[in-house]
Order: sequence, then structure tokens, then C-alpha cells
Amino acid sequence: MPADASSLIPPALDQLRANPQVGPEEVPGLLERLAEVPDPRDPRGVRHRLTVVLALTACAVLAGATSLLAVGEWIADAPGYVLEQVGADPDPLLSRRVLPAETTVRRLLARIDGDALDRVVGSWLADRRPNSTGVAALRGLAVDGKSLRGAARAKNRKIHLLAALEHTTGLVMAQLDVGEKTNEITCFQPLLDTVAGLAGTVVTSDAMHTQREHADYLLDRAAHCIVIVKGNQKKLRRPLKSLPWKDIPLQGRTKGIGHGRSEIRRIKVATVNNLLFPGARQAVQIKRRRTDRKTGKTTVKTVYAVTSLTAEQAAPAQFARLVRDHWTIEALHHVRDTTFAEDASQVRTGNAPRAMATWRNLAIGALRAAGAKNIAAGLRHNARDPRPPLALLGLK
Repeated sequence: MPADASSLIPPALDQLRANPQVGPEEVPGLLERLAEVPDPRDPRGVRHRLTVVLALTACAVLAGATSLLAVGEWIADAPGYVLEQVGADPDPLLSRRVLPAETTVRRLLARIDGDALDRVVGSWLADRRPNSTGVAALRGLAVDGKSLRGAARAKNRKIHLLAALEHTTGLVMAQLDVGEKTNEITCFQPLLDTVAGLAGTVVTSDAMHTQREHADYLLDRAAHCIVIVKGNQKKLRRPLKSLPWKDIPLQGRTKGIGHGRSEIRRIKVATVNNLLFPGARQAVQIKRRRTDRKTGKTTVKTVYAVTSLTAEQAAPAQFARLVRDHWTIEALHHVRDTTFAEDASQVRTGNAPRAMATWRNLAIGALRAAGAKNIAAGLRHNARDPRPPLALLGLK
């Protein structure tokens, strides 16, 4: 019987502490990063430093808190050494460190600069991603959006967040609030502007982002793209479908089982020179044959894509993996919905819903960086002892 995922966390933490890549001497720690967030409060009467309140909230979410009430309860139960580790100052009148109340956390998150918070969390996670080199380790970055269905601002304004997630590590490198008067397309470039070191990265997205402006932007940053071509790009899809695919040999075949179905994927790749899409170097055809294991029903779907990668830069099997791994971002959304009950959250005031989504990204990323495979098990492990959240966030 496999070991519980939570049992893997202590040895993973030991490795994390021993790894010089994440040492406080070389990269900023979480408290240093959080200090970059502007404090929206009037300095008169501020009792708790911004970094203290934010760090305690991060620890509470990493211990499984799914609401601001639960965050406040975790902070109220936190032992004195937790306050010491997050840098809380003793109260000069009481000669002890005073805990911030749940109302303090609620008011602060409602007014926090969501863009600044996402930037510092993304930077902290990026500093701790493992380095990989070589053609076989092409870095994939998935861009996709998610609505916070349970959260609404004034006048029922729905919050929709666009995120960039690294395929292999599952770490969220950037997140941006799409806003009420715009859409994901206009936020694509501002989102990736906050991602450092994009050169050589392969950005994947759904058909909505198959836009020439996006491709030009990625080329300017020396990055690559794999774009899915559907009906929203008819002038591009038509020549793709008309390529002599029957004459092109099969270049890859994979099988997989999951979500109650079995799937066979067949891939063909062709070099192109005259497609009307910036940087297009190869066309990709993927045929997906899916069989429902319960009903036996089989469906076949053909997907077309265009990439700026050349045949020398990536093999067909790598294309297939990059396209498939794009949907790891859906795994993030699933964890936030099922484990953190994000869609059921009733947090509605100001920027608090977005801030809580950012803390969930941080908690999931910290656990994954430490080697945890089961996020729910990791949260349960953290809920039993305040020390693991401190260690995972580098505060101990």
C-alpha cells in the first residue's frame, strides 16, 4: 500500500532546507517579498505590520483554512513562536506579542493591491522552481482563466483570474484579475509581462488566445508558442486542414487511462513556411480516440495546432506532451475548487476574494515544491502542527 502523501513532507522539507537554490542568502525570503506589497492602511493607528498579517494568513491557508473566519481562528490559536518567526513585535504595554484579529485580516485583504500580491507570490515561487536544462526539458507555461463563482463584488461583479502555470512543477508564476470591462485576450500580454526569464519557454493556451498579437509578443521575448486552431481562426484552420495529412507518416502514438476513459493520441507534424501566422514553423495534427470505460462509447476528435518550434528544437513526442500538459492548469483549478472549496467561498468584499485565491496558489505551490503529491493530505498534515507551514514558507 503506498505511503500517505503527508508522510513524504518531512523528508521533503529536509531536502528543501539543504538545497542552496532556496537559501535565504541567495534569494529573498517570503517576508522580504511581502514587504514589497504597498500597505493600504493609514499609518496612524496601525498595530500589526503588513508582513506579519500577510505571513500569518499564508500559514493559515497552508494549514487548510478555507475562509477568513478559519484564518482568524488559526491565528488566534497560533503559539508564541509562530509570531516570533513571522516577525511580530511585542506590544510595549502588554510585554507580549499580540495576535491580529480576524477583522484586521478581513479589512486588510479587502484593500490589498491584488496585482502587487500576485507579483510577490509569483516571484517567491519562481525563485524556488528547480532548474532544468537541455532540449528534453523544454519549459512549458500554461495560460488559462478561472472564475471565482462564489465570490462577487458590489453589483454582482464576477471575478475572473487569468494565470500562468508551469507545466512540470505546477507552480503559478503569475496571476491577473481580468476585470469587469475587458476579457482574457487583452490581459494575455500584461500577465506575461510579470514573468521573468520567458526566453526559450513554450507558452500554451486554449483557442481563445490563438491571436497574432500574442504570437508577435512571444517572438519579441524570444519565447515559443503552441496554439490550438479552431473555428475562431477560420483563415488559419482552412489551410491547416488542407495539408496532405494522409501522406504524412504517423510520428507518435500514446495511450492513457484516466477520468473513467481510455485515450489513444496519434500525432503528425509537418514543416510549414507560408501559413499566415507569426513565427509558424510547424503544423501539428493530433487525433484523439476516447472510449468511455463504463458505456463503451468511442469518440474521435482531430485537433490542429501551430507552433514556432522547429523540428530541431522539439520532437513530435514533445509536442504531444506539451499540448497534453497544458491541462495541468485544470488540475490547479480542481484542487482550489475541491480541496479549498473556492467556488463555495462567500468572501465578497473588495480584493479579498482574489487575495484568498493567491494564498491558495501559494499553498499549493509550496506543497508541490516540497514534494507533496496529495495536496489535501499535505494540508491535513499541516493542520496538526503549526511548524510545517512555517518550514514550507521558509519562515523557520
